[in-house]
Amino acid sequence: MTLNLGIDVSKAKLDAALLTLNGKYRSKVFVNDAAGFKSLLVWIKENVPAGMAGVHVCMEATGAYHEGLALFLSDQGIAVSVVNPLLVKRFMEVDRVRNKTDQGDAKCLARFCQTTQPELWEAPSVGVRTLQALVLRLDTLQEMRQSELNRLGVAHASVQQSIHDVIADLEHSIDAVRKQIQKAIDDDPDLKQRQGLLATIPGLGEKTIPQLLAYIGRPERFKTVKALTAYAALAPLIRQSGTSLNKHKGTHPQGHRALRSALYFPAMVAGRYNPLIAAFWHRLKAQNKPGKVIVVACMHKLLAIAYGVLKSGKPFNPDLHKQVIA
Repeated sequence: MTLNLGIDVSKAKLDAALLTLNGKYRSKVFVNDAAGFKSLLVWIKENVPAGMAGVHVCMEATGAYHEGLALFLSDQGIAVSVVNPLLVKRFMEVDRVRNKTDQGDAKCLARFCQTTQPELWEAPSVGVRTLQALVLRLDTLQEMRQSELNRLGVAHASVQQSIHDVIADLEHSIDAVRKQIQKAIDDDPDLKQRQGLLATIPGLGEKTIPQLLAYIGRPERFKTVKALTAYAALAPLIRQSGTSLNKHKGTHPQGHRALRSALYFPAMVAGRYNPLIAAFWHRLKAQNKPGKVIVVACMHKLLAIAYGVLKSGKPFNPDLHKQVIA
C-alpha cells in the first residue's frame, strides 16, 4: 500500500511526517537545500517498505520554497502533489486542528493526501524550468528599474548620477535576459513551436508570449479550458445562498496571479485588434458592463483562444475559434 508523506516547507527547513499503516507518524526535520533533499530521500527509503514507488508526497505551494524539493523528488520517480494552501487550511478546520505548528502542518498534509488523493504534480521540462527562471528574473529586474525611476523623480541632485548609472546597468541586464529568454525558446523545439502558434493571436506580443509559455508549461496537463481558467485565477467567484444572497464578486482569488496579470494589457490590445475579442468587447460594452468587467472577461476569452491554439497545434483562425467567444 502507498504511504502518505506530508512535508511542511519553509525557507530554511522541511518538516516531514510519514503516516504509517497503523495510523501513527514518523517525523523528522531536514534542511531545505540539496543536502537536505538527499537526506530526506535516504529517510524515505529506510521507512517506506515499498521504496520510492510506495510513497505519495504532499506539500503546499509556497512560492519558490517548494519548487526545488518538488523537482528533486519528481526526478527520483516519487509521486508528488503540490496543493493550494487554502484547501489545506479548510481541511484543517474540518479536521478540528486547533494548534498550528510546522510538525502539525506536516501531519495534516499527510492526512489531507490520504483523504483527498490530490492530483499528481507534473514537473516542467528542463526548457520550461529555464524559461520560468529567466522570466522571473526579468520581472525582478524590471521592478528594480521602475523603483529607481521612481526615486529619480524626487532624488537630490547629489545622487541623481548614481541612480542614472544603476538604471543603465539594469537596462543592460534586462536586454541580456531578454536575449537569454529568446535563446531558451529557440533551443527547445516544443517551446519554439508554441511560440510560433501564440504569435498568430492578435494581442499577444513578444513580452507576453514567453510569460504564457513559462506559466502554462505543457498545455496538455490541463484537461479542459476551465481548468486552465481556474489555474489563472480567472474563474468567477459566486456567492449564493437561499433568496437573500446572490452575488458575483469578481474572480476567485485561488490561482496563478502572475499569469492573470500577464493577460491584462494584452486583453486590452486584443479588444482593438483581435476580431473575436473586439466583437466580444463591443457586445459587453453595449450591455453597459463596467470597464474592468469587460477587460477581465476578455482576459478569460484570450486565454481560452491561446489554449485552443496550443491544444490543436493550429494557428489562430477567427472562424475556427469563434465558439470560444460564444
